[in-house]
Amino acid sequence: MNSQELRSLSGKVAVVTGASRGIGKGIALALAEQGATVYVTGRTVTPGSYPLPGTVGETAMEVDRRGGKGIAVQVDHAQDDQVAALFEQVKREQRRLDILVNNAFSLPEDLTEPQPFWEKPLSNLEMFDVGLRSNFVAAWHAAKLMAPQKSGLIVAISGYVGVTYTYGVVFGTCKSGVDRMARDMAIELKPYNVASLSMWLGLTFTERAERNLARNPAMKSQTVTDPLVGSSVEFPGRVIVALATDSNILQRSGGTFIGAELAREYGVTDIDGNIPPSLRAKRGSPIWSPI
Repeated sequence: MNSQELRSLSGKVAVVTGASRGIGKGIALALAEQGATVYVTGRTVTPGSYPLPGTVGETAMEVDRRGGKGIAVQVDHAQDDQVAALFEQVKREQRRLDILVNNAFSLPEDLTEPQPFWEKPLSNLEMFDVGLRSNFVAAWHAAKLMAPQKSGLIVAISGYVGVTYTYGVVFGTCKSGVDRMARDMAIELKPYNVASLSMWLGLTFTERAERNLARNPAMKSQTVTDPLVGSSVEFPGRVIVALATDSNILQRSGGTFIGAELAREYGVTDIDGNIPPSLRAKRGSPIWSPI
């Protein structure tokens, strides 16, 4: 038996949406380290074409270097036909799907600006399209692969914003919806042995977060963006690996979980060996328990 066969996700197939950079990229790399085949989706394919670094191809190559198999697919998750083509490709090439991570989220440049909602453009409703609706569309396609095989895990990336004001009205509405969607999907997926849950993250040191903290040092004094409680982009992926390899994962299905608390339960650490703190006491508790 070689080292690849010893990895906990060897032979498993994952789709990670919005993985050109940031949290999605970190999750893809964590899955790769355990031998997964990872479909990396995102809009950016040409280096330098987006203000922040990262492309789907670069992430896929890094997945390969980490020990998995990376497959880059250009997908705009606001376009249903592109999403459909992605899952048709997965079905054609793999004939199965084990993990879907719904991470893609359209973050407007003025997200962290302090203006009230009526002084921000209506175009901020793009967060509904890629962030809420896109979660449903991807899960709709994933379920068509997972239900017949009687196995699978769908993870929605969310945050404390689900219960406490963070950045703005549209952002909070979308993340609250993500949590509830994960729960209701769990109810309908239960007979098919497919798990659905939502995971809350705190500050994660994405390229965008690093840029924003550098531009506005005052953010460092706010609970939501305090670097002392942040994590690497790979930390959420390490927790998802633990979830995906938990033989009792259906007992968590339908719940919303704080990633830092899951990490403590599973004995997962960040890349620096630490575990970010749970901010439950400061920022609120999840509403939804497992079904």
